[in-house]
Amino acid sequence: MKFKNQKGQAVLIVLLSLSVVLIVVMFVVSRSITDISLSTKEENSLRAFSAAEAGIERALVIGSAQNGAFDDATFNTSVIDFAVGSSTVVYPISLKSGEFATFWFIGHNNNGTLGCTDETCFSGRSVKLCWGDSGTVTGPVPAVEFTVYYTTAANDLTKIRVARATLDPVSRANNFNSASTGVCTINEESFKYYTTIELSPAGGLGIAGWATPGILRYATVKILYNDTVAHKIGIDVSSTGSILPSQGVKIESDGKFGDANRSIEVYQLHPIAPTIFENAIFSSSGITK
Repeated sequence: MKFKNQKGQAVLIVLLSLSVVLIVVMFVVSRSITDISLSTKEENSLRAFSAAEAGIERALVIGSAQNGAFDDATFNTSVIDFAVGSSTVVYPISLKSGEFATFWFIGHNNNGTLGCTDETCFSGRSVKLCWGDSGTVTGPVPAVEFTVYYTTAANDLTKIRVARATLDPVSRANNFNSASTGVCTINEESFKYYTTIELSPAGGLGIAGWATPGILRYATVKILYNDTVAHKIGIDVSSTGSILPSQGVKIESDGKFGDANRSIEVYQLHPIAPTIFENAIFSSSGITK
């Protein structure tokens, strides 16, 4: 014999079982929807990034701003002169020991030659040099070698000369000149070490004619001792009243696919001789004393 309350318990058990099954089904469906949503967002993001890369490649080849499409995604690029007409510049790449940054003092004319026709050349008497990431405590303190390439007669490359200064914030047995430790800020970037280098003959690098546009060609800054931690380098010439010419171009590319947007920034700096030519001796094989 079955009682009414037993029938009610059976119905309750069935309802509870159905509820559990429904919860499990809803959870699985929810996870599936979430996975599909994440997969779609990831796919859109990858396509947007690929489109941004395609925009960079197109701008590098053609040399101007480009808009277009790639794999059903769109890209929009801009190409601007890097640091032209500025009195400050931060080299866009952090460097380790032995690597160097180049800062141009002479302009690049529209016809591809070096000169002061289409850009204003730097003709200041000093350069404030800043390096070393502010707050960095790991790794050896970096020193720098600052080299200026100049000519004794404008537009005469047969009379190229070199002037060099070596600077070290700490005392080491290297006969370098001392540099200051503190805070140097360039373009909202903070540096830990700095010094001001006089280019003129009056207590400086002894460059005669430094005030004549076209005499100063460019400077290289080689960083030393920091084998493990890369550091930034920047220069400031605002105290001289002179400005710097273009250091290259800055390319920005925005890629878009669906609701995803991705941006890439690339610097194409003016070409310079390979670093091997900075050495006094080089050989394809070992050198024996």
